[in-house]
Amino acid sequence: KFLHSPELIEVAPQATAAATIVQRLKRTSDDPAGKREALRALMRETDVKNAIIFCNRKKDVGILYRSLQRHGFNVGALHGDMDQHQRTATLDAFRNGQIAFLAASDVAARGLDIPDVSHIFNYDVPIHPEDYVHRIGRTGRAGREGFAAMLVTPRDYKALKAIEKMLRHEIPWIDGAPSEDEQREAIEAIRAVPVRMFCR
Repeated sequence: KFLHSPELIEVAPQATAAATIVQRLKRTSDDPAGKREALRALMRETDVKNAIIFCNRKKDVGILYRSLQRHGFNVGALHGDMDQHQRTATLDAFRNGQIAFLAASDVAARGLDIPDVSHIFNYDVPIHPEDYVHRIGRTGRAGREGFAAMLVTPRDYKALKAIEKMLRHEIPWIDGAPSEDEQREAIEAIRAVPVRMFCR
């Protein structure tokens, strides 16, 4: 309205994922044991050199770390409550191949130099859509191919929609997408929960 022939120059679109990253979604239940089982199946199905597994909460990093250890995976843990010495030792072990899997909070999503990660597994759908791009950006770096898979429970459909809206494309499902009706019903059920709780 006020400018004459304005031009917009963008160096790179905000919140975009590298084209070298294959992104996939996997359906799972809300049951924690079932969700961990779905993750282990993903980790075994794909040819994984090494991987970071992202959780939303530090508590879940610890639970997942212990569970994967019990099931024989070579895994380390990384979150914000660890002291600097522990973090450095864990990162060094992951970088040099002593640890193949790293269960981590979003402390590992930004600012860390981990140059060659073959896979990212999002155990939890991130709360903020931008965090998804930062997480999967740990793989597919410097022109390499990468693979990122995310576990999606019915509770996550709304957050997933926000991620896909930001990316401007849908992410393919490994095992078939839930129908629009399924997604709508799950979102409506979650919206109804606080109302029922408030009425008690």
